[in-house]
Amino acid sequence: MPNLQAFERSDYQQVKADLHRKILDRLDLEKLGKATGEAAREEVLVLIRNSVNSEAVPLSFAERERLAREILDEIFGLGPLEPLLKDPSISDILVNRFDRVYVERAGKLEVTGLSFKDNQHLMQIIDRIVSRIGRRVDESSPMVDARLADGSRVNAIIPPLALDGACLSIRRFGRDPITSRNMIENKTLSDPMLEFLSAMVKGRLNLLISGGTGAGKTTLLNVLSGYIPNSERIVTIEDAAELQLKQEHVVRLETRPPNIEGKGAVRMRQLVINSLRMRPDRIVVGEVRGEEAFDMLQAMNTGHEGSLTTVHANSPSDALARVENMVSMANLNIPERAIRQQVASAIHAVVQIARLSDGTRKVMTVSELTGMEGEVITMQDVFVFERTGIDESGRVRGVFKPTGAPPRFAERLAIAGCRLNPAIFESRLEV
Repeated sequence: MPNLQAFERSDYQQVKADLHRKILDRLDLEKLGKATGEAAREEVLVLIRNSVNSEAVPLSFAERERLAREILDEIFGLGPLEPLLKDPSISDILVNRFDRVYVERAGKLEVTGLSFKDNQHLMQIIDRIVSRIGRRVDESSPMVDARLADGSRVNAIIPPLALDGACLSIRRFGRDPITSRNMIENKTLSDPMLEFLSAMVKGRLNLLISGGTGAGKTTLLNVLSGYIPNSERIVTIEDAAELQLKQEHVVRLETRPPNIEGKGAVRMRQLVINSLRMRPDRIVVGEVRGEEAFDMLQAMNTGHEGSLTTVHANSPSDALARVENMVSMANLNIPERAIRQQVASAIHAVVQIARLSDGTRKVMTVSELTGMEGEVITMQDVFVFERTGIDESGRVRGVFKPTGAPPRFAERLAIAGCRLNPAIFESRLEV
């Protein structure tokens, strides 16, 4: 009997689409809506298997079972994306077109053999994702940020902006969030660096996490936020909610895009300003991108110590320059020197994280802001990752090491009960 290899992809997709329609016609959707999730899936799976087995298609038993599972995913899940979402080794899913699906594993991109039936099929899946959180994507609003149930970040852009058809990007957040121990095992940072950063969080110092796209900023923010005491009230503010804080007293806020008439948008800055009226002990902003940077600095300088946020930048000095530029977007006509003074007094340290050529993530520097000299904000590195080369397998080699300069805020940490062991500023770790 010929098998799926001999079955043209277009024929296979057509058979699947035809069966999908027949099964939907036979389903008692009203009764199905009252059934529990697992019970409904089992009931539909039996119906699908019977329908597939009754079709005269050149497929083996294993291939018929695969077809049944795919149709089940079409009804209850996200179609061809379901097997990718179940694979914990995948960190990114990138759909360039309905028939071009890529994934990232261990920092490396690879093509998959999966595809959607056509662009309309892909659009249906995108609409299913965004409608679940009350957002929309259409020609009048062709870009959207959304999230999946597990917190994974989703971005979709459709024609006329995407010339080759709808484009979908999913930044995975696994079912089991990465922990500090995972980051140590992955050599993302060293034990002394983690001890230092956790002491800063517990000691209520303000941290800015900087890095490029996909560097792991949000993951590091999640890990460090875990050191916030459970007794404190935390307000998180994000464009698409993805932080996974475990504390009991957490209020999660999310921006809102404009409606179809272009009204009703709630911007990040409005949420930051509103959060100040919510009696927060800490404010955690997923990422500062615009004028909300001014209000974030105000919060850090007016009694909300221990606040955390991230910014896109390639170095600590670039991160501070970007924050300065974003403050100027607020159009408050504040002199540059005044802005820099506010930045220098609000932010205690910048943590720079990067994704290296071998796909690994490393904390490259932990830099303390030491004040201002003239018109310039001064910094000193407390920890650095120094590259030493690349081994025969293409992995980046290097060493995490302290610079030997204890931070000036060590005494403040000690007063807060977070006394640092002087040995952490001496130990090195080769990776």
